[in-house]
Amino acid sequence: MFVYIVVFASIILSFIFFQISWRYNKDTPITNWPIIGMLPGFLQNSSNIFDYFTLVLKHYGGTLAFEGPWFSNTKYLVTSDPMNVHQIVSKKFGNYGKGTDFNEIFYGFGGGIFNSDFHAWEEARTTLHSLFKRKSFMIFLQQTIQKKMENFLIPFLDHASKEGVELDIQDALERFAFDAICSITLGYDPNCLPNKLAKVSRVAYEKDLTETAHVVFLRHFRPRWLWKLQRWLHIGPEKRFKEAIDNLDKLLNERITCKREEQNRRNSSKKVDDTHSDLIGVLMEEAALKGQVMDDKYLRDTTFSLLSAGSVTVSTSLSWFFWLVSTHPHVEAKILQEIKDNCLNQDGNIIDSSLEELGKLVYLHGAICEALRLFPSVPFNHKCAIESDILPSGHHVSPNTKILYSLYSMGRMEQIWGNDVVEFKPERWISERGRVIHVPSYKFIAFNAGPRSCLGKDIALIEMKMVAVAILWRFHMQVVEGHPITPRMSILLTMKHGLKVKLTERCV
Repeated sequence: MFVYIVVFASIILSFIFFQISWRYNKDTPITNWPIIGMLPGFLQNSSNIFDYFTLVLKHYGGTLAFEGPWFSNTKYLVTSDPMNVHQIVSKKFGNYGKGTDFNEIFYGFGGGIFNSDFHAWEEARTTLHSLFKRKSFMIFLQQTIQKKMENFLIPFLDHASKEGVELDIQDALERFAFDAICSITLGYDPNCLPNKLAKVSRVAYEKDLTETAHVVFLRHFRPRWLWKLQRWLHIGPEKRFKEAIDNLDKLLNERITCKREEQNRRNSSKKVDDTHSDLIGVLMEEAALKGQVMDDKYLRDTTFSLLSAGSVTVSTSLSWFFWLVSTHPHVEAKILQEIKDNCLNQDGNIIDSSLEELGKLVYLHGAICEALRLFPSVPFNHKCAIESDILPSGHHVSPNTKILYSLYSMGRMEQIWGNDVVEFKPERWISERGRVIHVPSYKFIAFNAGPRSCLGKDIALIEMKMVAVAILWRFHMQVVEGHPITPRMSILLTMKHGLKVKLTERCV
């Protein structure tokens, strides 16, 4: 009976407060209600949540204390102030970690570099950084991507073009990127993307990654007791999350077992041959040379982090890039001219893009950066204060304060990018001398900033440029009229309804 009385009283109080707030705060984009906090505004604007938070942050000068319902543990300091972000990710990096709540929210992702902190994070980053910087790895990376494009992505798109059908290019790019990162990381191609429309795989592991990202976003703003109860009862979003994680774990565990068997069959050689080897194979071989054996959990968590970071992020960024380019014909024309000037052989055919050729594509680089500014693949990041601090905005941060900094909103702040902030202008990245303009990472934060800046930034840019050149030179892409373009509510900025396009072969 007591519970019913409390609920009824809460409804009455909220109604009274709503009436008062509506009369006196009609111009306020978000209201902090008694008991239920700011949740109503969040729910009312869930379909365009990232633009809504941008509006709210602009109204409050770039920083807001978000209050969720009482006893829900959904209280955050949300900011898009570049000076605040600079302090959090760089100047006082040691005072801001993931926090205990982070591991709970990202339960299921494991203890890889994405979830780890401090010493464990430093070790993981050092190991991966040394692998990514090897010339042999970069050669292997480019060859793998090129082969996947030539044998699957381009034939798949060519088939769609000749059939004259509408195609969800985001779905095709997700499948392509997942296959590519699996080949690079695991030495195994799951063939999620076929070379013809009719052969699309039923086992779409890349969809499992996007599903986990959606559920993790919900965990940030739903009462902890609710999603934990759903997880225990195996219902709702938590049921889908568990199924997605199980599918991915099955794939990873099978590949780890296969790799161990391969390693056992090899002769004991004290020389690491990583000329054309996948990352998990190199990790195992190096551990063996030191007389160590990497346990399955470490390998699973590491590969899960690599698949998450190198799959949907790339396909999401490419999807927004192609949408922007296809709706800005003058940008498309400039990119095509740049490709013509730098990437064709004497017969007029496009050549395999080396790092040297890709480096000459300054306008393409600007267009990709501009797409990432407006639509960063990861729209926000999560930190937790260890000790008290005062941010440059004047906001006090207590120990254990959870902070969200919005990468999406930062890309739409006039104080950073000027009054033309909403325009898609690759030119803003190019100097008068035709060189790429460097923007500090705490302002252009698509790849994060500070010590935890994205290890795979160069890898992602290489893959995006290779795919952009290959597709734009061969096909004209037109978005299907009336197709809705909106971000999904997720920790990854995927398009909620995909990107439906019609492709026609380009006459060049």
